[in-house]
Amino acid sequence: MAIVTVLGAGMMGSAICVPLVDRGHEVRLVGTHLDGAIIASLKASSWHPTLALELPRSIRPYALEELDEALDGVEFVGLGVSSPGVRWAAETLAPLLSRRLQRGALPGSFALFSITKGLEFEPSGLITLPDAFHGALPAPLAEILQPVAVAGPCIAGELARRVETSVVLTGRDRGAMERCRALLENEYYHVFIDDDVLGVEACAALKNAYAMGVAFAAGAHSAAGGQPGSIARHNYESAVFAQSIYEMQQICRLLGGDPASATWLPGVGDLDVTTNGGRTGRFGAHLGRGIGRDKAIAAMQGATLECLHVLEVMRSAIASWERAGVLQEDELPLLRHMAAVALDDAPVSVPFRAFFGRSSRPEVPSP
Repeated sequence: MAIVTVLGAGMMGSAICVPLVDRGHEVRLVGTHLDGAIIASLKASSWHPTLALELPRSIRPYALEELDEALDGVEFVGLGVSSPGVRWAAETLAPLLSRRLQRGALPGSFALFSITKGLEFEPSGLITLPDAFHGALPAPLAEILQPVAVAGPCIAGELARRVETSVVLTGRDRGAMERCRALLENEYYHVFIDDDVLGVEACAALKNAYAMGVAFAAGAHSAAGGQPGSIARHNYESAVFAQSIYEMQQICRLLGGDPASATWLPGVGDLDVTTNGGRTGRFGAHLGRGIGRDKAIAAMQGATLECLHVLEVMRSAIASWERAGVLQEDELPLLRHMAAVALDDAPVSVPFRAFFGRSSRPEVPSP
């Protein structure tokens, strides 16, 4: 069995430790500078305050100041930080791992996996977070380390309670992916491999934005006095869901990825779980109620909203693609509207007539 150190003691970083210890690995969970209260609680009683669950006592908690100690003898490292923290994680881990590499203390089978989902925009265009992490490493370490990304539908609270879960690994090193699958997979955590880094990672990030849009329907229904049930605004919701996949496929093509990645776990699967069980869906429902951006953010009580970062990144990407002439101003109408709602506080008014490329076709007269 392996020694695994996970950096980031938030909900998902902590949840991934459960299948790891169930596989018999030695697991060390290191908090970031934001996780002090969580680590203190875990050290005192194994209670994780945000998961509202007692974690297995075999998970060993460490404060960030103890990271060097937690990396002794390590064979795998997991990243459980938020998307803006990926470069920080690279800068934090790099000197510690480099010293181990120099003295021959990193095994040849060493690998790093990341459960962080997102995209970054640079002058060269959109890049995936595994590539951003890799690009921030010093050359000797980058030569031996290609990060493996974990994508697909996974609610942290369910994984921590050992609910059946299926995810996808992607990366640029097939051997590292196979090693990570062997590390992670057990009777309830099912791991698939896909070489389409760009498509899988684009979908993993984009679903955080599109889940917000799908959830507008639930908020609009609630604002109108409706109750959950078979008669609600499911027609509205399903059309937005379908357009989300349509646009995710288009973005995959623009990035050079495989549009088919949007049709299974990285796209459809993750969009469903994030809409129905994730904080992004709750945020979208608040916006759908018409309370406005600031009140919707306040209602989330400090929860990390990855959708806002994704929408900011995609707005920059859209402008870049338009300048390059590869995207027309009537394309990606849902994404553009979601950015206006979440970033500019525009009212929710989903552009249904522009869905599925219809804006480029002759308009059908209204009855």
